[in-house]
Amino acid sequence: MTRTSDDKTVPLPGGHVLVDALIAHGADLAFGVPGESYLAVLDGIHRRADALRFIICRQEGGAANMAEAYGKLTGRPGIAFCTRGPGATNASIGVHTAFQDSTPMILFIGQVGSDFADREAFQEIDYRRMFGQMAKWVAQIDRAERIPEYVARAFQTATSGRPGPVVLALPEDMLTTEVTAPQLPRYERVMSWPGDADMERLHSMLLAAQRPFVLLGGSGWTPAACADLQAFAERFGVPVGCAFRFQDLFDNRHPLYAGDVGIGINPALAARIRAADLVLAIGPRLGEMTTGGYTLLEAPQPRQQLIHVHAGAEELGSVYRADLMIQASMPAIAARLAALPAPAARLWETEAQAAHAEYLANIAVPAAGTAHEEGVDLARVVSEMRAILPDNAIVTNGAGNYAGWLHRYYPHAGFVHGSRTQLAPTSGAMGYGTPAAVAAKLVHPDRPVVALAGDGCFLMNGQELATAMQYDAPIIIIVVNNSMYGTIRMHQEREYPGHISGTPLRNPDFAALARAYGARGVTVTQTAGFAPALREALAAPVSTLIEIRTDPEQITSRTTLSAIRQAAQARGH
Repeated sequence: MTRTSDDKTVPLPGGHVLVDALIAHGADLAFGVPGESYLAVLDGIHRRADALRFIICRQEGGAANMAEAYGKLTGRPGIAFCTRGPGATNASIGVHTAFQDSTPMILFIGQVGSDFADREAFQEIDYRRMFGQMAKWVAQIDRAERIPEYVARAFQTATSGRPGPVVLALPEDMLTTEVTAPQLPRYERVMSWPGDADMERLHSMLLAAQRPFVLLGGSGWTPAACADLQAFAERFGVPVGCAFRFQDLFDNRHPLYAGDVGIGINPALAARIRAADLVLAIGPRLGEMTTGGYTLLEAPQPRQQLIHVHAGAEELGSVYRADLMIQASMPAIAARLAALPAPAARLWETEAQAAHAEYLANIAVPAAGTAHEEGVDLARVVSEMRAILPDNAIVTNGAGNYAGWLHRYYPHAGFVHGSRTQLAPTSGAMGYGTPAAVAAKLVHPDRPVVALAGDGCFLMNGQELATAMQYDAPIIIIVVNNSMYGTIRMHQEREYPGHISGTPLRNPDFAALARAYGARGVTVTQTAGFAPALREALAAPVSTLIEIRTDPEQITSRTTLSAIRQAAQARGH
């Protein structure tokens, strides 16, 4: 029975108590696919629709990706709901991305009733075992009166230290049990601050370095923290790079910016990092993608001196034995760095200027007539995207070789307008871009949102275009269509040249598919047609999908399929 009284002494079903707890902790959006296992929660959302908006998604993977994108944008836990069994397994992709990307998120899963537990009942799964390795905390709420306690802990856990996902299972009978359960105060993000001795040692190590390099990444950044970090870099004149898919943490147009450190890294930047005598890594986990397979920084003991700053104590020393390890939240370390006494002269200004010059050379689009003439030239497309889109535009993508052009040719203006401008999974999950774009548009309806996707990537979660249409959230989706799983084909040609297996794709007419959803659909077959199509999409009142057809030979921003195959054959593969 639905309760409408504001009297906190009136018993409420557990599902209603849960919704009240979410609102008490500041939740305003929840993403999900409905299920009979949590009908009482849906009823609670109906009761509190004025405070918590439920976004109905078309697949649980899309819902989880939306919640993860919400966490990236806001720094607050993204909320997702799914039903048991198949719903939970679908949603697991978003949980894994949130874990590897250190994004605050809470996934609520409907569970079989306690009277059916441990019988392998319909769709029953032990979620502690299923999610144990990919979440910060997994629990089941068996008693309705403890809902406020569990939810408060979930918010606290998701945001403290190294942020990440929490999973809570909700037995169906627990959600219908009526209880009186007072809500707890709203969670507060706990920050760790570096000690004076750590900062003194960092300062002395930096001043003694001949070729230092600052590497930014990870989560937990705020606009103020990014501003403090930039002030520190300017006062010391030190070159700055951004880790894989964290390019928006520092203004890429700044004369101290050296480039992104990830897949497809500028060879000159890779050489510069290898030659550095000190790397100050602030925030990144220093995973495989950022370290070039643990070669830019050799594990476990880098050739360079390494100062590793991270919010999670468990991350420090887990892979790299750094010369100085500092547990600190990003706002805390950035504020302390900004206050450090600067040297009398900018000791590394020449090196920083050279690094930025190398970056500018790397993003220079090849002159007409020197690039790919068949289909659409992706370098020019992404360069035109950047020229047309405002600085506060949010750009999303999933996984695939197409993203290499985005990373290389789209300079981000930094952490502007209170949130990030780059949403992409460091986990390498395909299908992320479209649902992330929907979430971004719901959070920031006044900002342009563009998703870049490959043909294979788009079809993994492209149905969430229906969600964008349902909630009047006009996004722009650019589908790069080369009729294959391009990344796998690239590796295939490198290891088994000419042996094509499992990678060709027969695709639909993507523009027609978009029109079937009620969106606009445009097909671009020549480079000159892209800029007008993007401008029209920005002015349109509904979502637009722009399909751009590219030559399969255009496999990365640096080489072609034929060149990869020929090099492999020359090696005797």
